[in-house]
Amino acid sequence: MEAEDFWLEYVDARGESHGGPLEVMWRARFEAAAQVRAFPSYRGQRNFSGWYWAATCSELVGYESWVELGHLMRLDADPDVVAVASQPFRLSWRYGGQGRRIRHTPDYFVRRRDGTAVVVDVRPDKQIESADAAKFSATAEACTRVGWGFERLGVLDPVLVANLRWLSGYRHPRVRREPVAGALLAVFSEPLGLLAGARAVGDPLAVLPVLYHLLWRRELTAELRTQRLSAASLVQPAPTAVREVGWDADSPEAAVAG
Repeated sequence: MEAEDFWLEYVDARGESHGGPLEVMWRARFEAAAQVRAFPSYRGQRNFSGWYWAATCSELVGYESWVELGHLMRLDADPDVVAVASQPFRLSWRYGGQGRRIRHTPDYFVRRRDGTAVVVDVRPDKQIESADAAKFSATAEACTRVGWGFERLGVLDPVLVANLRWLSGYRHPRVRREPVAGALLAVFSEPLGLLAGARAVGDPLAVLPVLYHLLWRRELTAELRTQRLSAASLVQPAPTAVREVGWDADSPEAAVAG
């Protein structure tokens, strides 16, 4: 592929369409873009699509499957992520001078706190045909040319997904209440059981929602990949720098390029 073969189209927040060579268009704020395509809906549809309110950017973000929703929650809980957009743009290109253009719309555009960007495609290994693999490879090449990362992600571990789904119910900033949050951070300055620490602060009915919010925000941590959250879960202070990859680095269906 020649560099000029990559063509990018997107829809801005005002609903206006734009298109041009990738090398010209890549500077757009795709984290604020509207979906470039609508989700299909038809009788007998197997996948489940919907909208998720992301606390990271206080916006509704779309998903087309439960697998995508799992990764969307994971991104929303990542303190290094500041914005996520669904179906952010459409890429097209030609191979070997062919007239027909191949098109692909990535699932997510992720903006990180340091200003870098990652383009994400979510597809389980078992559902990737040769044509899909070629599209992912071309998308990774396009991202490399403009300094973006690219990730093709598969199925998250069900234990992690269950924990994320539970904690996401406490993701709204209004759940954090002082002085309860400060007291919890002090109590869990050393590793302690989840319920024991909550009781040390006050009535668990009032304290637990705040504790779950702190776990969601990763101000506190617990083992979420191999164990379901429980009263006995060990809670402790989060490391100074928490990397997002720490929650699913062991996923057998995660592939990263760029």
